Amino acid sequence: MHCHRFLLALVLVCTIVQASAQTSCRKVLFLGNSITKHGPKKDIDWSGNWGMAATAEANDYVHLVTKALTEKAGAAPEVMVKNIADFERAYSGYDIAAKMKDAIDFKADLIILAIGENVPGLKTAEDKSKLQASVTTLLRAIKGDGKPTILVRSCFWANASKDEALQNACTEAGGIYVNISSLGKDEANYGRSERPYKHAGVANHPGDKGMAAIAAALIKALP
Repeated sequence: MHCHRFLLALVLVCTIVQASAQTSCRKVLFLGNSITKHGPKKDIDWSGNWGMAATAEANDYVHLVTKALTEKAGAAPEVMVKNIADFERAYSGYDIAAKMKDAIDFKADLIILAIGENVPGLKTAEDKSKLQASVTTLLRAIKGDGKPTILVRSCFWANASKDEALQNACTEAGGIYVNISSLGKDEANYGRSERPYKHAGVANHPGDKGMAAIAAALIKALP
């Protein structure tokens, strides 16, 4: 009898695990800036249409995370990638309902927020509070009535004030904070360490090694 119950329990657990792998990340939303996606821009000598400065689309963190999720579930998730650098630069009073309608309507199972680098310097406690409130509002709007998994990563170019605001917003929205502050301290993680760039701004982005490290941190943080 005990053996029979154990086998039934084992079958049930396996079924739950299998179902989770197939459904938990069917729709993935990546919200970020140029590290997430940047289209071609001749004047800065950038010809890609993916995360700057990965050497190929497959090597940026978005596609590495997607690949890992696909391998885990056995099927590729539906993915939306959205550059929201305009939110970073003018987060206070940002019209989330209008400008983020496509992301809200997407109803993702997994939301990955990777911003902060373009946020103007936070000079006062009020600035930090405004950023935290705006990011919290953004996450809650994207979350909607669903129960998605939310990952919020810290800045690649570590900034204590910005990172604290992002972490607090993540906590308020019920997300998981992913601290990658150590990555920017390693020169090997920069694009300029892998190949020469004419534009210093492009060179200052994570290269293939940096992108892989970001992806690994995000995947590791998934429950």
